[in-house]
Parts: sequence; structure tokens; C-alpha cells
Amino acid sequence: MSIEIKNISKNFGSTCALDSVSLTFEENKIYGLLGRNGAGKTTLLNIITNRIFADSGEVLVDGIPSKENDQALKKIYMMGEKNFYPNNMKIKEIFRWTKEFYPSFDTEYANKLTEVFELSLNKNVKSLSTGYNSIFKVIIALSVNTPYVLCDEPVLGLDANHRDLFYRLLIERYSDSPSTFIISTHLIEEVANVIEDVIIIKKGKIIKNESREELMSIGYTVSGMSSLVDEFINGKEVIGIDSIGGLKSAYVIGQIIKESVPQGLEITKMDLQKLFIKLTNA
Repeated sequence: MSIEIKNISKNFGSTCALDSVSLTFEENKIYGLLGRNGAGKTTLLNIITNRIFADSGEVLVDGIPSKENDQALKKIYMMGEKNFYPNNMKIKEIFRWTKEFYPSFDTEYANKLTEVFELSLNKNVKSLSTGYNSIFKVIIALSVNTPYVLCDEPVLGLDANHRDLFYRLLIERYSDSPSTFIISTHLIEEVANVIEDVIIIKKGKIIKNESREELMSIGYTVSGMSSLVDEFINGKEVIGIDSIGGLKSAYVIGQIIKESVPQGLEITKMDLQKLFIKLTNA
């Protein structure tokens, strides 16, 4: 089972949104789809779900072409920033409506999550703040139980506590009932410990598609007293530095032999956000 993207291209006028994109989303994984604003993330997700159509290429869902194919599309749920629900519809009515389209939708679990997030089932869409507009869609995404769940900026407008709650619930739900989750986000530091595989898109092209561990192994973080760090990183490819007081952390591209590290310095994993900035700015 998989979603297979084959040579997808899409232009909006003279702007190339996607340029011959090919990749595969395998079953039962959590993917991070990362890219700067306008990189093509939302366009790709919209093409997968038939909200827009590609100029060329195709999408296969479990080997079936997804274009105008209800059988394939019923396996996918997409949570996006745009709201497709009537403004006067109540949350409990949206849950019933969702159940009709997706029979696997777990209404009992969704109702439980409304209590966890302190969201009234009798609220209607137009009365929701930006944060709670995201929350009710997050609840549906966690409850829908389709093989593929696409989340485009799922924590838009959520405060830090609600974002943390979403990530914990996502991991919990994934552990109990595995699906393929594709999380498109710019909050890279927050999802770094949630996602298993990383796809980085830049100007409509896929520039990285590998496991988080493989990607982060291309570099490392060295921390310690500023003077020791400065001496150690001299001549190395440094993509970022953080300093506080007399301490410093430097993010370095390259491999390291730990035995060669001077006493007083600590070597840890590369910071995914620093690496993302380096790759997308280059």
C-alpha cells in the first residue's frame, strides 16, 4: 500500500509550483513534508486529493489512479487551512457528516477529543477562533481512520499547549491504529521528534527524501565553552551558531570521529531546523 507520485508538474500561469515531482508515501509512516512558503507543499497535497489537477503526471493510491476516482479518494483524508464546511454547521453535525463520507470515522473518539480540547459539540463553525477552527479539523484527522491522513499546517493558530497536545495525541493514535500521516508544516523544530521520514521541497522540486535519522547524520552539533568551540570548528562547514553567555553551540556539516573531540566539548545530533534552513537557502 502506498501513495505514488509520478512525474507531477503544475504551473499557475508563469509560476512553476511543481516540477516533475516523483516520490512514494509508504504505509504506516509519519512523514514531514517541509518547505518554505510557496515551495509547493499545499499544491502537492491538493493534487493528491483531487482538489486541483496536475498539468502532467499521475497519482496512484494503492496502485489505482486517483484522478476522479472515489474508490481511491475514500482512502485519503486531508485537513487543510481552507474551510469547506458550512459556517452555520455545528461540530456534532460535522462529525455526522464526516461519518457518512468516511464510515471508519470514530465518533466516540472524536467526542472524547472535544472534551480534551474543551470544544463544545454545539459550537458552529463561524463562531470558532482561528485556533479552534484548526482544533476541530485536527480532531477529525485523528479520528477518521483512513489509511492516509494529510495534514496541511495542522497547528495553525494553536497555542503551545494545544500544539503539544496534538503531537502527543498523534503519536498515541498512530501507535494504537497505524496510518500514513503526512504533516506539512513550517514548525520544523516541533515535529522533529514526531516524524520518521523527511521530504524537503524547494521551488517545486524534491531536494531531500530520506529518513530523519539518515538526514540528520550528515552533520552534528558541537557545544561547550565558546573558545573551545571556535577552535574546534575552524575550517569546518558551519551552518549556524547559537551563543549564550560564555557557551556556544555550532551546527556542522560533515562526519566526526568522537575520539578526536577535545575534552570539554559535547557532540550531539544535528538540529533539523538549522539543516532545513541551510538546504532551502542554498
